[in-house]
Order: sequence, then structure tokens, then C-alpha cells
Amino acid sequence: MRVAIYNNETGESQRVTKLLRAEIERAGLVYDGHHPEVVITIGGDGTLLSAFHHYIDKLDQIRFVGIHTGHLGFYTDWRNFEIDDLVDSLVQDSGQSVSYPLLDMRTVFSDGTVENFVALNESTIRNITRTMVCDVYINNQLFENFRGDGLCISTPTGSTAYNKSVGGAIMDPHSVGFQLAEMASLNNRVFRTLGSPIIFGADTKLMLRLRDTNDHVMTVDREQLRLYNTKNQRHLLEVSYQVAKKRIYFARYRHTNFWNRVKDSFIGGGK
Repeated sequence: MRVAIYNNETGESQRVTKLLRAEIERAGLVYDGHHPEVVITIGGDGTLLSAFHHYIDKLDQIRFVGIHTGHLGFYTDWRNFEIDDLVDSLVQDSGQSVSYPLLDMRTVFSDGTVENFVALNESTIRNITRTMVCDVYINNQLFENFRGDGLCISTPTGSTAYNKSVGGAIMDPHSVGFQLAEMASLNNRVFRTLGSPIIFGADTKLMLRLRDTNDHVMTVDREQLRLYNTKNQRHLLEVSYQVAKKRIYFARYRHTNFWNRVKDSFIGGGK
């Protein structure tokens, strides 16, 4: 088996990386950062997001494993003191995996260019200087005219991240679809939106058509995209979202109950 390690720069993560690499070589596994079959991330959910985008062109060839060296993460099943158990699992690997849906984005600009992106957690779009105004289309039919700070579109596994902080619903990670959540929408006698999160199915296409093309910021997971090009006078006109054809795969050597993790992370051990 070919294994790669992707870590953040904290001292603890580097210590675990050094230990894990030595154990991998001792177990007779092959370390290969370019063409791995399994990518082990060491850090937290942010580190796994970075690894996901680093290997995004190889998603159909690899499985991820997460070791967290800080707070409990939703993508990291292993602790930093479980290196020996993880290496044993790698040695005994039989190809077991679990996969989750991703979010596909298609952006259209005023100069005719089209760009595509894929997100593991979410994409957001907002206007940084004024109220964002856009028309929301569901399956090519106008649904509403949105006015507010912005919109968050998330995957099922990303529903516990930024989506939750803006009032979105938590989705079962085994469901196939995506979610739209509003950020500080304007609702009064003149302007109305649905005002609640919307969960879309696997075949739904969501399109946002911007009324004002200036000063928008769009994120894909944690990465901020530049939407205005002063040289070419290029502005974002619209962005479409749907479930991606690609999926992310995790080498799942043991079952970690998602709802127990939600409870531990957000509710705690109270009675």
C-alpha cells in the first residue's frame, strides 16, 4: 500500500508525523506523496480540507484518514496516541471505505469565462460593501429574490461547520444533496425571502443570478476567490450549485457514530 501524510505546522502535528512515518516504514508500507492510495492527515478538519483540495484531481484513486492533534474534528477519527492501532489497520487494509457527496459549483463571468470548483464543506457568497441582491432559481425556475448579507451552500458533511453557525440545519452525512442557508436576510413589508434553510435533493440545480456585480466575495471551503478582475473588467454574473459527480472516500477502519459526535461537540455530556 502507498501512503502519504499531510500535516499542519504545529509542533504536535510534526511530532506525530515523524512518529507515524517511522512506523509506516517499519510496517513495510510505501510512503508516496505523489500517487498515494491512502492520505493520512494530521491536525484537524482544516488540515483535511487542505489535503482534499491538494489531491482533488485524484479523489477517485485515494481514501483519506484523519488524525486530530487538537480538538475533536468531524473528519478525524483517530487520536494522536493511536498511531500503532492505525498502522495495524493500514497493514490489514482490505479496501473498506465510506464515501460522502461533494458540492459542484459553476461560475459565469461577464467576459464569458466559466470556472468550476468543488467543495467538501461549503461555498459562501456575499457582498462586502452593501446588501447583496440576487435572484434565486431552483431547477431553472425563479424561486425568490434575496436581499441580505449573503448565502451559504453546504454539503451534508459540511452542515455542522459554517452552515450551522448561520442557522442552517444539520444533515445526515449519508444523505445525498446540499443545503442553502441565508445570512442576515432582509424580511419586511417590501422584501421577502423564505427565511429558513432549504435542503435540496440529489438532482436539484440551484442558481444564483446577481443583480449587482460589484464587491462580491465567494469562498470554496476556506479559500476566498477573487471575483473581480480590474485588468479585464470581469465580474461574476451567476453561480450554479449541484451535487458533484466526484465523491470523497475515507478509509473507515472503525465506525464513529456521527450523532454521538454531534452531541459531544455541541451539547456535551450533560443530563
